[in-house]
Amino acid sequence: MEKERFYKSLKGRRVALCGIGRTHMPLAELFLRCGAIVSARDRREFSQLGQDGEKLRALGVELVLGEDYLENLTEDVVFRTPGMKFHLPQLAQARERGSVVTSEMEVFFQLCPCKIYAVTGSDGKTTTTSILARFLEAQGKTVHLGGNIGRPLLPEIGTIGPEDAAVAELSSFQLISMRQSPDVAVVTNLAPNHLDWHKDMAEYVDAKKNIFVHQNAFSRTVLNFDNEITAGFAPQARGDLWGFSRKERPRRGVFCDGESILVNGEPLLPVSRIKLPGWHNVENYMAAIAAAWGDVDPARMIEVAEEFGGVEHRMEFVRELDGVKYYNDSIASSPSRTISGTLACCEKNLVLLCGGYDKHIPYEPLGPAICGKAKALILMGDTGPKIEAAVRAAENYREGAPVILHAKDMEEAVALARKAAQPGDLVSLSPASASFDLYPNFEARGRHFKDLVHHLAVGTRAC
Repeated sequence: MEKERFYKSLKGRRVALCGIGRTHMPLAELFLRCGAIVSARDRREFSQLGQDGEKLRALGVELVLGEDYLENLTEDVVFRTPGMKFHLPQLAQARERGSVVTSEMEVFFQLCPCKIYAVTGSDGKTTTTSILARFLEAQGKTVHLGGNIGRPLLPEIGTIGPEDAAVAELSSFQLISMRQSPDVAVVTNLAPNHLDWHKDMAEYVDAKKNIFVHQNAFSRTVLNFDNEITAGFAPQARGDLWGFSRKERPRRGVFCDGESILVNGEPLLPVSRIKLPGWHNVENYMAAIAAAWGDVDPARMIEVAEEFGGVEHRMEFVRELDGVKYYNDSIASSPSRTISGTLACCEKNLVLLCGGYDKHIPYEPLGPAICGKAKALILMGDTGPKIEAAVRAAENYREGAPVILHAKDMEEAVALARKAAQPGDLVSLSPASASFDLYPNFEARGRHFKDLVHHLAVGTRAC
């Protein structure tokens, strides 16, 4: 078997894990069991690694830490963490010296014995991935869910059978070096994102294309025909091309006429039966339906639509306090995500918390959308001034509509939101920005917000 040959090939070889985190920690143990000589490299110092550093040291893993952690990269096999740029000169030099430079997801794709479904996009990929996994589980499949959604899949390779299903969410960071595509590839949509990491928009788009350009004639490609960029991918699809659209019926695919979802012209599901709110979630269902059609019975799809309540940090209801509903939409790390998430679900009684790390993406489209829905806008982080400028420049902006406030951190932002909100209003954290200025990831940001909201006392709203 491929995986057994891979395990044997590691014995006695030097393996470097570049970047210490949730992707590489399980790999250290796996590769040590295979007889590899494992080192782990990270920009942080040992004191900053916490329990991960202690665990690696106890396992006997050599640690190479600090600013020069990528120098003298001479190991036989080098694993790049997803957030590490593929074109770093140190990685290029390692390749020139004969090292194999790869990633956890690349190796998983090479070794996985079962059908692989994978989802990417600028927005909606986590929810679409989760719906797709639920579809397959409802059909009775053993599903291995991972990738960018939260856990590495390679450590599970020994437990995966040929009749199972692997479902992966893939980021552009993971896809940029992929030279193998899944059996079923889904692209939810594309908009400017991660331009602090990619050299330009073209590189970002090309990275996303890797999810389907290496497919064969027996594969399926699912594209959003309502998004100009993804619709433009259609001529490059090599296998069974499916589209999904709310504007025009695709020749082969999924269409929503505003009331029902139809598959290849046949009604499947009234929109009213989907538990998740918002048209963006209707689109997520359309993408997942197109990916699973033929593998999952329609009745199982309908059951999931009626029961699935959503994924943490994606318009997640937190609590209702003094007549005000609080939502956590921390996943919204780009303007398009905030527009298609919180702003698509809410009416005009919105208190919006925005701002964070600057990924150098345009904020102009966010201004009119905020002005049309928000009564108050509370800004924090590096992008706060950019978002304010976009709002004030919008044609539908009027002084005081929305009221614009600034907070130094999440604690102050939640306190200001409590003061600004009246009974019947909705408060949502939907940052339109990454979290890296104050938090390690959007999950930590969302959980901090939820914790603060849960600790608000009943009946103490300031006047």
